[in-house]
Amino acid sequence: MSTYSQIFGGKVNVLTSDPSNPINGQVWYNSTSKVVKFREVLQTGAWATGGNMATARTQLQGSGIQTAGLAFGGVVTVALAATEEYNGTSWTAGGNLGTARYQLQGAGTQTAGLAFAGLIPPNVQSATEEYDGTSWTAGGSLATARRVPGGCGTQTAGLCFGGLTGSPLANTEEYDGTSWTAGGNLGTARHSLPGAGTQTAGLGFGGYTTANSNATEEYNGTSWTAGGNLGTARYGPGGAGTQTAGLAFGGNSGVRSALTEEYDGSNWTASGNLNTARSSLGGVGTQTAGLAFGGTTAVVVGVANTEEYSGAGTQTTKTVTAT
Repeated sequence: MSTYSQIFGGKVNVLTSDPSNPINGQVWYNSTSKVVKFREVLQTGAWATGGNMATARTQLQGSGIQTAGLAFGGVVTVALAATEEYNGTSWTAGGNLGTARYQLQGAGTQTAGLAFAGLIPPNVQSATEEYDGTSWTAGGSLATARRVPGGCGTQTAGLCFGGLTGSPLANTEEYDGTSWTAGGNLGTARHSLPGAGTQTAGLGFGGYTTANSNATEEYNGTSWTAGGNLGTARYGPGGAGTQTAGLAFGGNSGVRSALTEEYDGSNWTASGNLNTARSSLGGVGTQTAGLAFGGTTAVVVGVANTEEYSGAGTQTTKTVTAT
């Protein structure tokens, strides 16, 4: 009978903790957790279940990264002010927004977040708030009140574009940490679109005009230019990443969608689906480490579940499960 050493040329190491920098194909036994693990490079991006939010909600927003995320606002039956912080495993309560609202937008990080626009029926909002990791304080108001705009950037260099008042908007505003000033208009007026990137290298994609949109536009700090179209037109998806490494997931394409697409600065390509199809969700992170949370499914308005994305080409540790 052949041994593992004869087949593979080595033995499975027994370790009390996972190696800090395993190589692709490495196998080991973790004697503390009593499981066999291996390292692989994903050929297609994949979503895995994360910790549930304390407050289920939809039409919320967020900022930050997969291991230091921020979720705020939203609605179930009433507008919410609740803020939650994610550490890569679980959510904990943060300081409440000063103005409870939904259909808002966000930018920045977990300790330097930015929330702006939104809806408190029947009024669209212009209010901006800044988060310091503990509490929210008022910032400068948008020149144009709106709901469901796109957004990206940082707390001191934010970008707000599109949105909805009585009709879809094309106008863009730039934030300097104190006040908003006019930027260049979108080529296509629309609402319910996500954003990614920075104030001088922004990305807006999808959304709704008089129908679902697949349009992608890139911002250079002055003006928008057309990029490659999404493979599936949709509104209300989550978004993350940068202008040259964007991520779109979920949304409504006529039905709640689980579709994920990755952008390389020119074209979108399909990747692994969300486990839970949904729209009006929050999204933060990068193309190789995204975070999706909240939203609405076909049957549930306001969900709590969270998913973590590992992009194609990302090294990930898997556990061997006996059946």
